[in-house]
Amino acid sequence: MAFSKNTRKQTIENLKHTDLDLLIVGGGITGAGVAIQAAASGVKTGLIEMQDFAEGTSSRSTKLVHGGIRYLKTFDVGVVADTVKERAVVQGIAPHIPRPFPMLMPIYDEPGSTFDMFSVKIAMNLYDQLADVEGSQYANYTVTKDEVLQREPHIEATGLQGGGVYLDYVNNDARLVIENIKEADELGAEVASHVQATGVIYNEAGQVAGLHAKDLLTGEEFDIHAKLVINTTGPWSDKFKSLDGKESQAPTLRPTKGVHLVVDGFRLPVPQPTYMDTGLNDGRMFFVVPREGKTYFGTTDTDYTGDYKHPRVEQSDVDYLLKVINTRYPDAHITIDDIEASWAGLRPLIANNSSSDYNGGGANKGKVSDASFNALIKTVDDYEDKTATREDVERAISKLETAHAESAGLTPSQVSRGSSLTQATDGMITLSGGKITDYRKMAAGALALIRRLLAEKFHVETKEIDSKKLQVSGGHFDPTNVEATMKFYARIAADAGLPDADAKDLANRFGSNTGRVVTYLEGGAAPGLSLKETISLRYSVNEEMTLTPVDYLLRRTNAILFHAETLAALKQPVIDEMARLLGWDEDEKAIQLARLNAAIDESALAYLKKAATPAITH
Repeated sequence: MAFSKNTRKQTIENLKHTDLDLLIVGGGITGAGVAIQAAASGVKTGLIEMQDFAEGTSSRSTKLVHGGIRYLKTFDVGVVADTVKERAVVQGIAPHIPRPFPMLMPIYDEPGSTFDMFSVKIAMNLYDQLADVEGSQYANYTVTKDEVLQREPHIEATGLQGGGVYLDYVNNDARLVIENIKEADELGAEVASHVQATGVIYNEAGQVAGLHAKDLLTGEEFDIHAKLVINTTGPWSDKFKSLDGKESQAPTLRPTKGVHLVVDGFRLPVPQPTYMDTGLNDGRMFFVVPREGKTYFGTTDTDYTGDYKHPRVEQSDVDYLLKVINTRYPDAHITIDDIEASWAGLRPLIANNSSSDYNGGGANKGKVSDASFNALIKTVDDYEDKTATREDVERAISKLETAHAESAGLTPSQVSRGSSLTQATDGMITLSGGKITDYRKMAAGALALIRRLLAEKFHVETKEIDSKKLQVSGGHFDPTNVEATMKFYARIAADAGLPDADAKDLANRFGSNTGRVVTYLEGGAAPGLSLKETISLRYSVNEEMTLTPVDYLLRRTNAILFHAETLAALKQPVIDEMARLLGWDEDEKAIQLARLNAAIDESALAYLKKAATPAITH
């Protein structure tokens, strides 16, 4: 189904002239999740995003659908239970995107350690019970020090006790967003990127009745009328509220910045995602993740007050992460010159909730009573001896007595990752906070409120849906048979003439849309591009609202992040083919090349490397 610059013109007209039931502001994962569910429910839905879809937070995560085992160190079992259950739901509705990839957690005997070998086994057993993977191929297990070093011979051996291995999932965050957006569009939602909300429309009763908007591509200003408006702008949530003169202006978010750095896999070889304490006794943990021949590591967690539209990696971020990585991999000697790519993103953390942290520093760190802890351990032991039931374990978990700290004085790593759904007195709805794993559940909660308000206030009846089974674009196949299905889609591409490796890559990127992608083979390869790159680009421009080379090379694919060595040869052919498809003249091509070069240079940290600041190594 076409979803492109050409269809965008009609979408803008529809937004001008349609009385919507719901207008969503923000095209990251939260807004995309609300859009697909609302459209499927028969809600007359519109969505506007002032940048590209997923251009902000939702393409700048750690790129995992993370189960949150870190929360078990403070016995926030409810958080983990919700997260691992929702992780399975996301895998079911987008089976071509999240993939299981067991996580290694090395355990060190050192001050400030999150887990020891005893507690990590208890945590992993609870984790497996909550995730319902006991007895499966993904059940946890422990490894000895020697086994950890066999897997990762470059890791620090001093103080290493062993490790745990448990189920986690890798993710493609930006593609999860665009697949939700595409499905919402196909279900009838009016979805437009590069449209900015500039003001709020009120009816005679002083209730929100739509938004003033501006098309950032044409400069045209227009009004969008809607019965309900929901703010899903992520870190921008408080800033968007400033447009609404009748909304409380008290800040509800505390944005923090997270940074990740990418190096070649030969410089830092790891066989599987690895998650461990930093070794700096700072109460934090960090990830080291292999991907597409590269290794990336992060993340930082610092308060942020700068440009929300353009957060950047700073020297202090690099210094910290290099110190961490060279502490844990002392023979690697990673420097800033090894960094091929990077990204910085903002987390929309709820400011006034002192519960679980993002990355290791707990607001209620270690405050579990001895009695409830011992009761839980005994129940788990009984469960493993088959003298207690799962229900017994769950009861013991629910009885854990935890002392929660007050919100005052929390560090950025101690701010809750919870979400918030509120409605102002003038009717404006705000859905904020949360994390990518929870997006479907957050949207379902918002949709329940939206459907009730539409029925009670506007007599608009909509249908109830099971969003746990609402599959996204590209995900329309059996989620219990992913491997065989991917082989089938890869065979479709291979039979059309693509090399096997390229066919596999396309199938894994586009899932059940692979057949559609292959239809763009007509006319053969574009000059300078492989068949795979040609049809991927053509499909993306025509059916994924790709408007710029940066959209394509950064968010529709991961070329800028994980294939930096290919960019010199890719840049001009991609621009030339997009110019043919979108009708650009030479001046526009030059503008697009300059923007692409700037994005590549920023990702590669050219502005820091140029400054020649000495890198900090261990």
